Amino acid sequence: MNPHWIIPDWPAPPGVKAVFTTRHGGVSPAPFDSMNLGDHVGDAPTLVAANRALLSQLLGAKAVFLQQVHGAQVARLHRHTPDRSVADACTTAAHNVACTIMVADCLPVLLATRCGALVGSAHAGWRGLAGVPAAGAGEAALSHPQHGVLEALFESFMPAGQASTAFKATDLIAWLGPCIGP
Repeated sequence: MNPHWIIPDWPAPPGVKAVFTTRHGGVSPAPFDSMNLGDHVGDAPTLVAANRALLSQLLGAKAVFLQQVHGAQVARLHRHTPDRSVADACTTAAHNVACTIMVADCLPVLLATRCGALVGSAHAGWRGLAGVPAAGAGEAALSHPQHGVLEALFESFMPAGQASTAFKATDLIAWLGPCIGP
């Protein structure tokens, strides 16, 4: 792994891995230097694709990139999930699939069940946290308009048809990554 990247210090169960990349270690020239993973900021698409492929290679897992809209929608990822699913959070139970989110000043949140059977990540900006759709996104940007992205991610961890009282937040571990703020 790149020595400039951050390895979360959390009690993740065996088999659950996490990394927070930085701008170091990729192929993009200035002003993106160098590990730019965003396909929406003006970097050459071939260089972004090369950086994403490098990340997947270093992770030993398929990194799935979302089209983030500052909402609360959660995507369920599997081995064949294409990039660009519209969501600000994702979960997977599949091995060798990375729940990839991008943040600049927003809060990255990682979740895992204590047994490691299910993992997830969220791009937690203020709009997503508050359940407020981004301008022009409409209600379609939110899977649960009354909830924020963290509530929606938590609910996505509940087995289908299981009462919320049977699944508790204490069944999960979380890591809050670096973000901007006072």
